[in-house]
Amino acid sequence: MHIGVDFDNTIVSYDGVFHRVALEQGLVPPTIAPTKLAVRDWLRDKGKEDLWTEMQGYVYGARMESAEAYPGVLDFFSWARSAGIPVSIISHKTKQPFLGPRYDLHESARTWIETFLRDEAGLLVELENVYFETTKESKWARIDSTGSTHFIDDLPEILFSEAFPVGVKRILFDPEQHHESFEDTTMVMQSWTDILHYFAS
Repeated sequence: MHIGVDFDNTIVSYDGVFHRVALEQGLVPPTIAPTKLAVRDWLRDKGKEDLWTEMQGYVYGARMESAEAYPGVLDFFSWARSAGIPVSIISHKTKQPFLGPRYDLHESARTWIETFLRDEAGLLVELENVYFETTKESKWARIDSTGSTHFIDDLPEILFSEAFPVGVKRILFDPEQHHESFEDTTMVMQSWTDILHYFAS
């Protein structure tokens, strides 16, 4: 068994930091729901797509340290390490933002992993098993080359592409229940507690 895991919006939750940044910059009303999607939809509805794009670069770069792991993530990675099950983090992420300051988004994400994806025994995933790919095609290729038997992602378009490696078990992480089960070969999980229970059992 080898478990591959996406990074953004799968391991890391950005709801709190996007809400805080949007309020700090005066871009949304205080009454807006404290979620990334609520901030995105508000800005798009107001015709401020460029502001949303630039905010993403700022959050994934300068404010990455304010992002939080989803509940249960550390428990899952700790269990996998103790069980001797290899885990790879495989993400599709541009090197720099499309708009705004030229933050190194890959370095910011690696720093987050080194800082937060650890326990008293050390890193829960070695950095040599962390891959930030700049295209979807290279992400699918990396999933295949690592020998992943399972892959966990929040994006259906990643899991259900014809380019997704054949034979890899697909797990859709859907904490807000935005999606229904697509087919019998795909599992939909709403929490990392559920994911841990599935693998541990």
